[in-house]
Amino acid sequence: MSAENGEGGEQSASNAVRNTMAAGAGCGCLLSPVALLGTIVVVIVFGGLGVLLAPLIALILLFGGGGGSDSGGSSPEDQASQAVEIFNGDGKGTLDEDTVPDDLVDPIEKAGALCDAIGPIVIASQVEKESSFNASLLGPDGEKGLSQLPPDIFEKYGKDDDDNDKVSALDAADSVMAQGRYLCDLADQAQQAIDDGRAQGTVLDLALAAYDVGMDSVLAAKGVPNTAEAQGYVAAIRAQFAKYSGVAAPPDGATPGVTPTPTDGSL
Repeated sequence: MSAENGEGGEQSASNAVRNTMAAGAGCGCLLSPVALLGTIVVVIVFGGLGVLLAPLIALILLFGGGGGSDSGGSSPEDQASQAVEIFNGDGKGTLDEDTVPDDLVDPIEKAGALCDAIGPIVIASQVEKESSFNASLLGPDGEKGLSQLPPDIFEKYGKDDDDNDKVSALDAADSVMAQGRYLCDLADQAQQAIDDGRAQGTVLDLALAAYDVGMDSVLAAKGVPNTAEAQGYVAAIRAQFAKYSGVAAPPDGATPGVTPTPTDGSL
């Protein structure tokens, strides 16, 4: 990738996702197949297949999931507006504890409180993206556990956070807390790069991209790299913010170990 993409092109895909969601949020026509097709076309043109997934995830959660535990009977349009605002936010709101397995609430909230740049919603969204909450997942390059950190990264940031006298990426608390420490470190590096004029974008977007493709790639691109992988990763994480904020309940089976709370009073 050339440095020329750093000024105008590097964030075109994520901006396209956000603008597309915002354009549709104010009208019920977003629910129609024609409008959805239009959304798909716009995102394909600007972002490629990787970024295409993000708005579709948000739409499924909002209109297929049936609203969140805090929806209170609000209209789909209101929920969509909330989702767009949360999508563009910093992910530092309050975690809806009903959206994650009970045994992960504490480590996710603790990891999200490690630094000002991130929050538990970001951590939960990343865990779903990385492992779908499968604590025993083994990755292709030695990654293990919920956060799928490379072995050398986990060795640096992992601690015995569950006090069981061992440090293991297969221990939920050890994995999630290591994820939080690493993401905070990346956020510090991103903030410094922004302050020094070496990168553009938000601290959170740069840190998320660095988690996926490495900080060297982010610095080389002077921002979120203009690739489907990097742009798609950031957008896909952001697309889950509404769910973990409680605005949109997860569809059945979306989050292992979590049963969506009915919003119509039924049991």
